[in-house]
Amino acid sequence: MPLPRFLAPDHDRYRGVRPIQIYMLRTLYFLMAAFVATEAWRVILTHQGPWDHVRAVAWCVWATYPTLALLGLLHPLRMIPLMLFTIGYKSLWLAAVAYPLWRAGTLAGHPAEEMTRVFLMTPLLIAAVPWGYVLRHYVLPARARVA
Repeated sequence: MPLPRFLAPDHDRYRGVRPIQIYMLRTLYFLMAAFVATEAWRVILTHQGPWDHVRAVAWCVWATYPTLALLGLLHPLRMIPLMLFTIGYKSLWLAAVAYPLWRAGTLAGHPAEEMTRVFLMTPLLIAAVPWGYVLRHYVLPARARVA
């Protein structure tokens, strides 16, 4: 029995990536733009007074990467580095900040608790990434891709 079309790799339209992964990527890019970008831009545009320089960088990054995610709606495979960045920083934050708090029993009620809940969705991002495509296009040397 053949796989449904959305589960089978599509070599003609998506360079061998399964359409379901393309749909998942587009959905995640949309959610980034709809929720992260709107909140970050709201904070930036309504901020009053001088910024703490570190917090300003965080809000600027949170405004920029999900705004760029809008390009992922049109070009989901070209914007995979953005998804890799998102997976990387969220995973690192969970390991460096949330895990020690959880292990010490102090995460509940901590200001980091809400962000931890959001970042625990990172496995959905990981599931959406076509890792074979990432390997072929970002890890293997160009010579190996031609073969």
